[in-house]
Amino acid sequence: MIIGILKEPIDEARVALLPEAVKTLISWKVSVWVENNAGSSAYASDELYKEAGAEIHQRAEILQQSDLLLGIQAIAEDEIAKMKPSGVLMGQLNALFNPELTNYLVKEKRTAFSMELVPRTTRAQAMDVLSSMATVSGYKAVLMAADLLPRFFPMFMTAAGSITPSRVLILGAGVAGLQAIATARRLGASVFAFDVRQAAKEEVLSLGAKFVDVEGATEDKGAGGYAVEQSAEYLQKQKDTIHEHAMKADVIITTAQIPGRKAPQLVEERTVRAMKPGSVIIDLAASSGGNCALSQPDQTVEVNGVRIVGVGNLAANMPQDASKMYGKNYLNFLKLIIKDGNLNLNFEDDIVAGTCVCHDGKPVNSRIVQMLNN
Repeated sequence: MIIGILKEPIDEARVALLPEAVKTLISWKVSVWVENNAGSSAYASDELYKEAGAEIHQRAEILQQSDLLLGIQAIAEDEIAKMKPSGVLMGQLNALFNPELTNYLVKEKRTAFSMELVPRTTRAQAMDVLSSMATVSGYKAVLMAADLLPRFFPMFMTAAGSITPSRVLILGAGVAGLQAIATARRLGASVFAFDVRQAAKEEVLSLGAKFVDVEGATEDKGAGGYAVEQSAEYLQKQKDTIHEHAMKADVIITTAQIPGRKAPQLVEERTVRAMKPGSVIIDLAASSGGNCALSQPDQTVEVNGVRIVGVGNLAANMPQDASKMYGKNYLNFLKLIIKDGNLNLNFEDDIVAGTCVCHDGKPVNSRIVQMLNN
């Protein structure tokens, strides 16, 4: 069996598997073909892949010969058409946000797995690329904010006087939010955090931040740790509370997202205009609609001296460790579908079925089935 690893688009510095992960795959009695310079932006040379046991090939060869094609971002339909009919495509395809690609895969009777669909269960944690990349994003968001802020993060006692610590407000206490809290605290900031899930309160407090409480939230234990949609009354109360805290904040980092839906708007235009000049907003949900009313994907907008940075793929800014974590998630998942050097797709396994977009012309993941039926 041949496993192919493709070079990502020019704006993506990560690679699906680093040489150390390739070495593990080789020990599973499979052949690994790597596109030339696939790992160069993650500082993994072709020579390192060769030393790990991989073969270096051109992209066209890998597309045509691979039994399993691994990547991060989705490839174009014309490249999918060049794959062998039995070839399996795997990556972070954003299948719920890209119905055109999903419909194409079903129509062409392809087998595809989308890693963002990995179930949010204890057993699947080691395969959860969203959590891994959120760790990177939360960390980098704080460093980006610290770089843009015209103030220190920590408190200083100097001969020139005292510097008070910056005040950081984190909206959303999932993986990215918790990592942002931890990083901001390490830098000495005074940190406040909000999340609709009361279960997040204990984690926020354990990291040394203060929890912003808004009573009346709807929670769903079946939501896999994600937030769920809230009532109009609660949403207004939430926005008013955030507005009060935002006016005192030097930095706001927003991380709140709902799978398959537009990101909830937490920071209104009136809130931005009420913030202190020099303040910074880092919106990690910009690519899915934005938590801030004024954020734009992959752009920095300035309003009344407040800089709003809409970021999408922050993980690509740390390609070495992000690729290492992504590759480990891949290996943990591949253990479920590779047996004795061959593909063995067991759709009785809830993780395999939950991650599968489609197989043999039929959608498999329940949310994909629902999306295509609507």
